[in-house]
Amino acid sequence: MITKAMIQRALIERHTAGVQEKLAGARVAIAGLGGLGSNVAVALARTGVGHLHLLDYDKVDITNLNRQQYFIRHIGMYKTDALTEELRDINPYLHITAECVKVTEGNVAGLFGQDDIVCEAFDRPEAKAMLVNGIREHYPDKLLVAASGMAGYGRNDTICTRRVAEHFYVCGDSVSEPEHGSGLMAPRVALCAAHQANLITQYIIDGHTD
Repeated sequence: MITKAMIQRALIERHTAGVQEKLAGARVAIAGLGGLGSNVAVALARTGVGHLHLLDYDKVDITNLNRQQYFIRHIGMYKTDALTEELRDINPYLHITAECVKVTEGNVAGLFGQDDIVCEAFDRPEAKAMLVNGIREHYPDKLLVAASGMAGYGRNDTICTRRVAEHFYVCGDSVSEPEHGSGLMAPRVALCAAHQANLITQYIIDGHTD
């Protein structure tokens, strides 16, 4: 049987005790568990982040399987339940708070109060803007990592991380949008999600992103 101590020792071997202590104590919210959010969550779980707050109200659909961290067995399940199941397979000792809820202007202030970092991973531009505006208004000192532009199969180096304002970063190419023949595809979406997860990891360990 794999114990919590065994997993901790394995992570400390890779990261050192000091780094792993910071990762284990971090609290990261991921709003939206689709192509971006599911990939970010898996990356952070494997890295050793100890507290993940998952928010989504959608169910897994067959059209999600081309880029999201789900399997056929998850079709019809709420994404919060399906992703929690997967993350438990990676590390059953993670502290996961899963909320099957739609994030709105009315509840954004109450949902993220316990989190250190907020990862915006929505699909729709209006939802992205709502969350960014809400976090910037209510929690300006929290690190906010958003994403914009990751459609198609274009050049890797156009996906980048840029600082928009203090505590606010956007990952992606900020240009590409899904269209017929050039939709959201696994490699580029995962590349953008990796930028988000990597920035979050850097912030947790170093206490800054510069």
